[in-house]
Amino acid sequence: MALPPQAQGRPKLKTAFKKARTIAPLYTAGAVAVTSDGKRLVSCVAEEILLTDVESGEEICRFVGDTQPINSLCITPSSSHLLVFTSSLSLRIYELPENTTTATTDNDAGPKTTSKSSKSRIPPVRVVGRAHEAPVHICVVDPTSTYLASGSADGTVKVWHILRGYVTHVFKGHGGVVSALTFSYPRNGHGDDDDVTTAAAAAEDGKRTMRLVTASVDTRIRVFNLTEGASTSSGGGGKAEAVLEGHVSVPRGLDVSEDGRWLVSGGRDSVVLIWDLQGKGSSEKSKSSKSKSKGKGGRVSALTPTLVRTIPILERVEAVGLIGSTTSDDHEDGDLRFFTGGEKGVIKLWDAKQGEVVQQFGQATASEDLEEQRQIMNVIYLPSTSTLISVHADQNIIFHSLKDGSLSRQLIGYNDEIVDASFLNYPSSSSSSPNKNGSDSHIALATNSSLIRVYSTLNLDARLLEGHSEIVLALDHSSDGRRLVSGSKDKTARLWAPMSLSENMDESSSSSSTWGYGCVGLCEGHAESVGAVAMARGASEKPTFMFTGSQDRTIKMWDLSSLPSHSSSSSSSSSSTDAVVHCKSLTTHKAHEKDINSLDVSPNDRFLSGSQDRTAKIYEIIYTTTSSSARGELKLLGTCKGHKRGVWCVRFSRHERVVATGSGDKTVKLWSMDDYSCLRTFEGHTNSVLRVDWLRGVGGLQLVSAGSDGLLKVWNVKEEECVATLDGHEDKVWALALSSDERTIVSGAADSVVTFWKDCTEEDEEEKEAKRAEMVLRQVHKDQDFMNYVSMQDYKRAIQLALAMSQPGRLFSLFKEVSGHEETALTGNASVDGVIKTLGGSELAKLLRYVQNWNTNAKTVAVAQGVLFAVMKLRSAEEVIGAFGEESSEKAFAEGGGVTVTASTGRTAVKELVDALIPYSERHLSRLERLVQESYVVDYILGEMDDGMEVDLS
Repeated sequence: MALPPQAQGRPKLKTAFKKARTIAPLYTAGAVAVTSDGKRLVSCVAEEILLTDVESGEEICRFVGDTQPINSLCITPSSSHLLVFTSSLSLRIYELPENTTTATTDNDAGPKTTSKSSKSRIPPVRVVGRAHEAPVHICVVDPTSTYLASGSADGTVKVWHILRGYVTHVFKGHGGVVSALTFSYPRNGHGDDDDVTTAAAAAEDGKRTMRLVTASVDTRIRVFNLTEGASTSSGGGGKAEAVLEGHVSVPRGLDVSEDGRWLVSGGRDSVVLIWDLQGKGSSEKSKSSKSKSKGKGGRVSALTPTLVRTIPILERVEAVGLIGSTTSDDHEDGDLRFFTGGEKGVIKLWDAKQGEVVQQFGQATASEDLEEQRQIMNVIYLPSTSTLISVHADQNIIFHSLKDGSLSRQLIGYNDEIVDASFLNYPSSSSSSPNKNGSDSHIALATNSSLIRVYSTLNLDARLLEGHSEIVLALDHSSDGRRLVSGSKDKTARLWAPMSLSENMDESSSSSSTWGYGCVGLCEGHAESVGAVAMARGASEKPTFMFTGSQDRTIKMWDLSSLPSHSSSSSSSSSSTDAVVHCKSLTTHKAHEKDINSLDVSPNDRFLSGSQDRTAKIYEIIYTTTSSSARGELKLLGTCKGHKRGVWCVRFSRHERVVATGSGDKTVKLWSMDDYSCLRTFEGHTNSVLRVDWLRGVGGLQLVSAGSDGLLKVWNVKEEECVATLDGHEDKVWALALSSDERTIVSGAADSVVTFWKDCTEEDEEEKEAKRAEMVLRQVHKDQDFMNYVSMQDYKRAIQLALAMSQPGRLFSLFKEVSGHEETALTGNASVDGVIKTLGGSELAKLLRYVQNWNTNAKTVAVAQGVLFAVMKLRSAEEVIGAFGEESSEKAFAEGGGVTVTASTGRTAVKELVDALIPYSERHLSRLERLVQESYVVDYILGEMDDGMEVDLS
């Protein structure tokens, strides 16, 4: 079967792709901080510190570190500075760049992020070496963004002046690692002994007291007075105003109300304690030691904390904080609300007076293994946006809205190895469609995890699909892109559908931050891992059947006719199985002798499978339905044999009767569906070809392949050549997905990076055409300038311009024109002699190379010898050697310093020039001597002819 030639009117082949954006690791471990407006997030990836735009998900910049792991970090409430403690025990202070990042919608490549500091590396403005004697695992900044408190593993707490970089207080005596810190600085006039009505007045009078509350592994909470307490001048031996005893395990969270009265503490003893720092509320029995300190003028202020309430949380608490208005006029804790986060992976909002949960954010997982992965490490509260941000042990960062209790955004910190990818079209109203045309709005990723990641292609907002109990190996989508199927090592396949519009979004709203997918179908029956899945490609919006391929070497066909088109909100929870349909197997076929790696279904219902047994088999699908049941069969039509290693991927062409396969033998092969013979073999990858797909928008004339060499290659099927190689990964490329308009290719690799490649063929051609037109126009202008210089006899500029344009022909014409005009001039013109005498080093070297070329031709040798004679007379040997040395230096600089230039470089170049000039010069000299000798013969003959014709007239 011969492939058809390219027809007239077909789109141009795609020959250029550029990297539009990437989904790279955002957070691997350690501390996380968010600016007060919630727009920028600071996180750690290994030893790197990243600043990310939350809205677009794009990296803004990175901060210059000291190549050591990050122990703790925090951002000032004013969002002006970032403070970092590393394993080297140093304190590094950075200025955060201005928030100039803007995101605009682009239907092809997602958001475009512009920032003054984009992709730059910001150095610290101050570095304090060895700030502590032990690692610092907790740090916090006071509400005025003036002071930083840091607690180390040796039980020492230091207070720093941020802008000036010195220590103001040192507190010792903690019984082990400092586990929590918070500042108490009343901001509404309540809670101090003095009746202060406004914060401004309190600041002016110096009457507001700033305190620091600390907790350590000795289970005690200490309160230090920073306004009247000990400083570094006293040797750091300042005593605590109060030592609170109530926890029986390490406290992990502390927070003080805005009025400075209420303190809430939570720990790993699964309780939260409410303390009245002024001792005015009704209290339980409390073990708090109290101390007094003398202030200015001999005034004594006493701190008398009392334990007001103990609330059992029934889980280890890792984070706790107060929310909203926290006091009432009668000094009771009537409207005191706080949040907790811990081992169960959900945020709970509590009413302190009732001791009950009033709201819960997130869903608890049913699996104990997943519960350990999803446990909360920290919770950040942003009052300005009424948002709670939870940081989980599985590197996920989730934004919860306090206004409506919804999950507003989820950032996935680390994806591990990317195994497969598939575009999805999430249904939505026109007002809330993520993309203008509603297509390719999301992309699903299978990683080295049992959780499926689904990203919005608009802003990288993500969701995790929980259901499989082991690693997900394969993904595929329905013909309309709305449903997703996944195959896993747990021997099952699951089908996922979008949540109902009425349950996941408000039709009248202009944006939909709440979206998700739920499991609607389950396929059970394979004896081994399900490594390949394929859904029907028919025109029907609702898929009727699908296939799964397994390590048990069988293919199963499943009936999907009873699946719902949407999932309910309850079915998105792993604990709910009522809405999940158990699909019926229509047929089971023993297909291959080894593991089945890939499946595909053609538009005309042919079926294709690829296996580790080096073959690809083509089947006919027989699917019939009745009013009560459906039947399905597979009939083998042919086998494609020829690969030397296992077949990793198989794909039907949507335009021609051909099949593409990618194999471990480093090749891509095309097979005829008429006689199952090999039509083409594409070679170019240096390792196994793992994925292959057709670019259908160009009439089936192009293929895309991805391999273990980390490269993507775009092939011209007709010419059997590679037209583009995309290099954006450092490891095996397992995942390959094409957008519906085929202007975007998505690749995912074992390096945990997902890359979006945008087709830029038209832009590239326009840019080349613009450069070509500009070059032609510039050439025309230079040609005119050269002619003007010659007409004005400005030979210096004419010669320099010809050398700069690399036009030896024009230069030859100039030397030929001036030769012989003046007998006293070496070149025939005194002005030209002066130009040769003053030419720069590289220009002189270029001229001599032109002379070398002219010297090889008898027609141009006269001019060459004339110019060479002038150079030898007007320039010294040292100048000529220096000219070639300077030329070599310029070439080395242009090549990025890749060539080493030594003192002998110029001598070597001159020797090569002379060696090339001598043979031709000797040959031309011999020719001239021979012509002179022959001229004597002519003279003799003419003379003899004259003698013979003499007549005696006398």
